[in-house]
Amino acid sequence: MGENGAGKTTLMNILYGLYKPDEGRIFVRGHEVRIRGPRDAMKLGIGMVHQHFKLVPTLTVAENVALGLEETGFFLPTKKIEKAIEEAARRYGLDIDPDAKIWQLSVGERQRVEILKALMRDARVLILDEPTTVLTPGEKEELFRILRKLADEGRGIVFITHKLDEVFRIADRVTVLRKGRVVASGVPTSETTPRELAKLMVGREVGYKLAKRPKEPGEVVLKVEDLFAMDDRGTMVVKGVSFEVRRGEVFGIAGVAGNGQKELVEAIVGLRKPEKGRVVIDSHDVTGRSPAEVLGLGVAFIPEDRARYGIVPDLSVAENLVLKAYRYPPFSKGMFLDVDYIRKWSEELVAEYRITTPSIDTPAGSLSGGNIQRLILARELSTTPRLIIASHPTYGLDVAATEQVRALLLKHRDEGAGVLLISEDLDELLELSDRIAVMRDGRIVGIMDASEADVEEIGVLMSGAS
Repeated sequence: MGENGAGKTTLMNILYGLYKPDEGRIFVRGHEVRIRGPRDAMKLGIGMVHQHFKLVPTLTVAENVALGLEETGFFLPTKKIEKAIEEAARRYGLDIDPDAKIWQLSVGERQRVEILKALMRDARVLILDEPTTVLTPGEKEELFRILRKLADEGRGIVFITHKLDEVFRIADRVTVLRKGRVVASGVPTSETTPRELAKLMVGREVGYKLAKRPKEPGEVVLKVEDLFAMDDRGTMVVKGVSFEVRRGEVFGIAGVAGNGQKELVEAIVGLRKPEKGRVVIDSHDVTGRSPAEVLGLGVAFIPEDRARYGIVPDLSVAENLVLKAYRYPPFSKGMFLDVDYIRKWSEELVAEYRITTPSIDTPAGSLSGGNIQRLILARELSTTPRLIIASHPTYGLDVAATEQVRALLLKHRDEGAGVLLISEDLDELLELSDRIAVMRDGRIVGIMDASEADVEEIGVLMSGAS
């Protein structure tokens, strides 16, 4: 465990051969080893499921899993490999279409492909970097069952997570990193508490409950009417969705991943053309309009897939922070950017949002996942948005950053912004939302006041159980 930027992923990348250590020693089964690359790591029985997926988007699931397998013949993949993939997927409960192209899959489905890749290589030491970030509660429980089974078979599991409940649910021992140093090593989970671990991670006490003022909703800022939208495979996944979000309220949408939430958000912000229905923002009909037109109406967008839609990886931190505003004063003067103002403004945002980066000139793609999320939040919330569309805004964030994000959303809500919050974290939805809608099979199956809802009731609606 450790805060975003504490060094967890860097350390794991050294063990997997992606980075070379400046000093220190690595032992595998009691023998000192030199790991010069991932191939060396794999030969030593080390597998890794990365936080940022290492998949080829234009290839199928089967082709991605087969890449690098010694059994793969001249043709990719062979029938033998396809059969092995099907057997492994069935054995480990990783429901995935082997013929689907990676670009067609949801984030959660891509994560399953990464896990399947590692398991197919029979890793004796399996490193999982934030593996549950994009999994549904059911998928997470299934993953925990698989990991416990693998541990019982004699494999070692290194499990990186920011979620304290997961540590106590799955881990036998826990090590905590803070600012690149070990502050607690191999502590049995039976001998510590969530509060102690949070304090070790952050270096201070972390609050767990946010004070939320009574809602004072104003006029409608977002209106969605009878919206229909297809996914990338041409299947209708948003089916007649209607709701309103008012200024001064958080409207939460709960649902298991893959029930149309992703496509609904993309249709609202202009990333996907609706097949039918209307999207109205501040009395402007923006149905089918471009993202630039939608976001130009004072909309802040925190996307689910932050690496794909949230940043331009090769641009610097400063350039990413100014992406939405560089055309306008004070960021530009006529045809020219005001570079000095942009640098000063970017450095202030980096400090305010606690973005861990060597400098504002560092490429955004080299940051940790949590710090990329902080960068997106800084860019989107540093203005005064009228509407905030936040899709899984605390994915992959540590306890301190999660606390910060939730407080920011409530702050903007109290200042009169409307907030559309899409999340699979039911505790988060109940804590932040004023009203909660449940989405299942592309439809809204219930809307309730958050003060009258509970986890069990929402779970029943999400699952379709009677």
